[in-house]
Amino acid sequence: MTDLEVVARGLGGSERSFEQLRCHPRLPLVACSDSERPAVHIWDCGAGQLRELGSMCRTSNAYGDACGWERAERTPAVAWHPHQPLLVVAGEDGLRQWTPAGVSEPEGAPATASYRSLAFSPDGQTLWGSPSFRDEGGGWESSDVLDLASGSIGAGPAWDTGVAEHPGGGLVATLTSDQGATHCLFVRVDQGTAPAVMRTLRRALILDCDGYETPLFSADGRHMAVRGNAYDNSVEVFEFPSLHRVLATTLGDPSPGYPYPQEWLDQMEAWSRHNIAFGPQPGVLWIATPAGALVEVDLETRQAVEHDVLTGSRLSALAATATGELLVAGSEGELVLLSVLCGTTQTRTTSRDVSRAAAMAFLEATAEVPDDDDLETHLVLTDGTRTWEAEDLATVTSVSATDPTWLQLQAAINKAHVQSE
Repeated sequence: MTDLEVVARGLGGSERSFEQLRCHPRLPLVACSDSERPAVHIWDCGAGQLRELGSMCRTSNAYGDACGWERAERTPAVAWHPHQPLLVVAGEDGLRQWTPAGVSEPEGAPATASYRSLAFSPDGQTLWGSPSFRDEGGGWESSDVLDLASGSIGAGPAWDTGVAEHPGGGLVATLTSDQGATHCLFVRVDQGTAPAVMRTLRRALILDCDGYETPLFSADGRHMAVRGNAYDNSVEVFEFPSLHRVLATTLGDPSPGYPYPQEWLDQMEAWSRHNIAFGPQPGVLWIATPAGALVEVDLETRQAVEHDVLTGSRLSALAATATGELLVAGSEGELVLLSVLCGTTQTRTTSRDVSRAAAMAFLEATAEVPDDDDLETHLVLTDGTRTWEAEDLATVTSVSATDPTWLQLQAAINKAHVQSE
């Protein structure tokens, strides 16, 4: 039996709430993205307390008035340094960084660069930005690799939706999206080099449609969750390193198809896009709901238990802190820090050993995609139940109505090509 204990409460204020919480991977710090404007607020969540430390872009215009910020790109990109209390934000005015000393322009990075996604390399020496700031044609075909020590900017592989570091080290996951399908790519990161080079691996996940959030690894590295997509409040969880899908569910009612009725659009809006987290227990996923409750999902038994947290307030964001506590945000500006009380929590040492073994097993079972080559011709794709080599997808022409949209589209393209010959 799992119990939740309130450790601390905080209040962002009556005029703001938080729609995304990004916890520092090692320090008791959290970046809270404002739901009213492209601003980010930094809080201390350590020592059993919640305390606001500062804000970035706090005086920005509200969404709808801020120039260049459409609904799809409303939240500024943020990235925590993996070891230091340093946060980089890509906002209306370009790149800015926060440290306990205040806000400044980041050293070694172009202050005017505008990125939709940011991430530090695991060693903290390189900042990755997407889409490319150097490419005047739009930049989505590549990313930027910023060597913070020298200030040089090089080219990196294409990615468009965050970067998640596997807790076992040496491996990250990111997404490349298209309206028809999304690839979840796994990337080996060279250690001890500056700038850190991203080397895409052949094994990859393929997800239907687009509109997903950054992948999320469990603390022991044995599970990965993906929240999306653009047309459903879907949640999928995969075992790692096997990539076998163990959970696929839709939060609320599934898409009724276009044109979408207003009540369904309201439901889509009610569910937070940043409402899942792995806590300290192995094999348990937490989901925040519009009703103010946290749902605890056992990935092995598929049993779900509901815990009331903020009755009468929609949970607008959820995250796990570096020490395994859960942090939730409410639609009225509340922040609540929760301790997960259970008898099966792994020790940090055990989780570290398990995660390293999982990362190593994945790396040993695949190979790097050759440089300067067509990515998709080398990928070995799985949706968590089936696997396709590139040549399999090039020849498929027969599918069923229950197959994912991306596979139906691929079959239709192949069939049309055959008929034209």
